[in-house]
Amino acid sequence: MNPTTGIALLLTVLQVACGQKVTSLTACLVDQSLRLDCRHENTTALPIQYEFSLTRETKKHVLFGTVGVPEHTYRSRTSFTSKYNIKVLYLSSFTTKDEGLYTCELRLSGQPPVVSNKTVSVLRDKLVKCEGISLLAQNTSRLLLLLLSLPLLQAMDFISL
Repeated sequence: MNPTTGIALLLTVLQVACGQKVTSLTACLVDQSLRLDCRHENTTALPIQYEFSLTRETKKHVLFGTVGVPEHTYRSRTSFTSKYNIKVLYLSSFTTKDEGLYTCELRLSGQPPVVSNKTVSVLRDKLVKCEGISLLAQNTSRLLLLLLSLPLLQAMDFISL
C-alpha cells in the first residue's frame, strides 16, 4: 500500500471513530409540544445521519431523521432544527399516547458504520416546562447562576452586601 494512501485511510478511520458522539438527550414541554434536545460532539467534517424515534410497547416508531422513514402519523406533528452540536425535535400536540422511550441516534458513514445514541423515558406528568431559567441552569455552572442572581436577591432585600 502506498504510504500516502495508508495515512489518508488512517485519518478517515480516526475521524469516524472520534466523530459524532451523542452526549445528552433531554426532554421538556413548550406549550403543548414535546421538545427533545440531542446534544453531540462535532469533531468531523464527514456527513452525519440522524434519527429520532419513539419506542412504545416494544415497537419502534421513527419520528424524524435521515436514517429511517418517518411514520405518516408523526410527519405533520414534527419540526426540526439543527446547529453545530445540537439537534432539536419538536412533537406538537403531545399527549399521554405519545409517552415512551425516545431515542436520538447519530450515524457516520464508514466501514463499519459508527453509531451513537441516547434514550430518555418521557411521561407527560413528569415533564418540566422548557423555560429560560432552566436552560440557563442546564448550561451554566451553579456558581455563575448564583453570581447572576445576586443583584436580584439584593434588590429584594434577601441579602445585603
